[in-house]
Formats: sequence, structure tokens, C-alpha cells
Amino acid sequence: MIPDRPAPRFTKIEDTRLKPIVEKVEAGERLNFEDGVTMYRSPDLLTLAYMANMVRERLHGDITYFNVNRHINPTDVCVASCRLCAFGKRVRDPHAYTMSLEQVWEVAGKGYSEAVTEFHIVGGLHPELSLDWFCRMIAGLKERYPAVHLKAFTMVEVAYLAKRARLSVRETLERLKDAGVDSLPGGGAEIFSERVRRIICDHKIDGDEWLETARTAHEIGLRSNCTMLYGHIETAEDLADHLVRLRAVQDQTNGFVTFIPLAFHPANTALAHLPQTSGFNDLKQIAISRLMLDNIPHIKAYWIMMTPAVAQIAQRFGANDIDGTVVEEKIYHDAGATTAQHLRRSDLLRLIREAGREPVERDTSYRPVSRTESAFTVLV
Repeated sequence: MIPDRPAPRFTKIEDTRLKPIVEKVEAGERLNFEDGVTMYRSPDLLTLAYMANMVRERLHGDITYFNVNRHINPTDVCVASCRLCAFGKRVRDPHAYTMSLEQVWEVAGKGYSEAVTEFHIVGGLHPELSLDWFCRMIAGLKERYPAVHLKAFTMVEVAYLAKRARLSVRETLERLKDAGVDSLPGGGAEIFSERVRRIICDHKIDGDEWLETARTAHEIGLRSNCTMLYGHIETAEDLADHLVRLRAVQDQTNGFVTFIPLAFHPANTALAHLPQTSGFNDLKQIAISRLMLDNIPHIKAYWIMMTPAVAQIAQRFGANDIDGTVVEEKIYHDAGATTAQHLRRSDLLRLIREAGREPVERDTSYRPVSRTESAFTVLV
């Protein structure tokens, strides 16, 4: 039960353009596209924080969620040549890798304990690995780890596998679901703006196709996350449009579980000349996401991208999730992320408690997880 706490009145609004938005938020009214643009253009971070924290505490009180998960990236071979990416490589690249099925299953088992509740599985668009191969991979994981939730394949990967298999997106999703996929991650959304996608990721499906793939997944009972990549060449209008379009799909399907704003890491990409996002912009993005996405329950501060310290502060800027232990993340580290590749459960508990929040371990569906201490022989 979330405590019924009275919302304090906020009187120190530095940017007067935010005053009518504050009034809307205090009244529980939905914000529109123009409100989103105004907030993105405002430097008044504390007023944004006030509003976002109010909404966050209405929904979740003091709870901050985390989980014990591990990431598996079966291959970095990719037919796309997205300028935003430092992960994907061509087949003939001497540094490229592709795991065998046995290697995927072995990697999943390294460091595994009963504490692990989720495998997060994404990779490149491989020109030779078939839909059948990925179904066998998933079925093998489900056979070996039946209690672990398999969150696998972005909308981009699903659409690519459908095209290669000459199947509809719906048929492809149904085959993956039958093999054991439990839900989908939210990557590959980037920014829905056509202008931006032509520059940063023109080899991927467009924004409408991403949204339609997500809609189809939700229709067959697969819930998913959703994302946005910010901090490159986008405008305030592009950012607000992205959130409004996600919100519209959620109004129809109620299938998005969590929104994760992803900070662009330019190092080792074709856009390396761009600056890295600041902590100011990371917190601003979290706050505006919470305010605009009134129908998506959870906002995640992904510590891998924004550092554990900023993710910790974000729990007062609208976020109610700090992600999980992760273990061996590759995609953002290839792009220059300098954070650790995993955190221990005890680290997550400390970060959350220092922020004045109550840590709750969850599974992928945000059901609380109770564990005995013997479960944490590896990821303590």
C-alpha cells in the first residue's frame, strides 16, 4: 500500500514557463506535447524534480526496485552500420564474435545461482543465424533454467528475424514465445524522428515499425520495456514526440512495463565528436519521462549508462528502479562506458538506502522476491 501523503506546495519556480505545468501536475492532469517541449527547453531542474518526485511518490511511495539479472549478448555481428553504435561488427571483422548454442548456455550458467531471476538477451543482426537457431537457444535456456525469466530480442531484432524467415512479425513473435521468450527488452527505439534516424540509425526499422512491432507483441501477451536514446542530435520537439508516441501505444495496449532513458555514449562511434551527456541532462531526462509517461508504471535509472551515483540521485527525480546486477554488459562498454560491468546486490541495497528509499527486490514483472541468504553465494 502506497502511503497517502499530502503533496507539498512548491513556491520557488525559477522558470515561470513551468508554472502552468506545475499546476497541471499538482491537479493530476495529463501533460501534452507542448508541455514536453517547454520542459525540455527549461533550465529549471529543481522545479522539474519537484514535479517528477511528486508523481513518483504518488505511484510508488519510497520504494525503489532492483533485480538480480545477467546480460547475455550472443553475437556482435550486425548487418547494420548505425552511426550511433560501437558494438556491431561485420562478419569478417577479426574482433567479431558469435557464440555457439553451447557457449550461450555455458555463459548463462557462469556465476548462476538461484538468486538470478532474469536473463536479458540482445545482440547484433547476424546475417547467418536463423530464427530457428534463436528458438533453439531460447528453448535450451528454458530447459536448463526453467525458473529464470527470459527477456529477449529488441523490436529491431524481431523485425529482422521476421524478414529473414519470410514470416510476419506476429508469426515470428509467436514462435519466439512458444520457444520460451517471456518478455521483450525495449532497445532499438532510439528516437522516432525520421530526420534523426536517417542520420544515426538509417539501417534500422523506422519508428512506426518499432511501435507496430511492440503493439503486436503486446497483443499476443508479451509485455515489453521501451527506451529512448538521447544526447546526440535530437531536438526538444523530437524528445517530446517520442514520449507522446510511446504513451499513445500504451493507451492502446498497456503492454509497456518500464521506460528506460538511455544516454548516448559517443566514444568509438561515428558520432565520437559529440559530447557525452551531463548529469544535469541525465536527471532532467528522468524527470520529464516520469511526467510525460503517466501510463507507464516504472521509470528506470540505468546505472550502467548514467553511473551508479547519478542513478542513485535519480531516485529523487522520478525514477523508481535502478536496474540490477547486470553481469558482463557489452554494448555500452564498447561505446566507452567506464562503469563496472556488474554490481553486487549489496551495492544496490546501499545505493538505494543512501538515497532515502526502500529497496525492494523484484522479478521482471515487478513482483517482490523473497530470498534466503544462501541464495546469494555468488552475487552478495
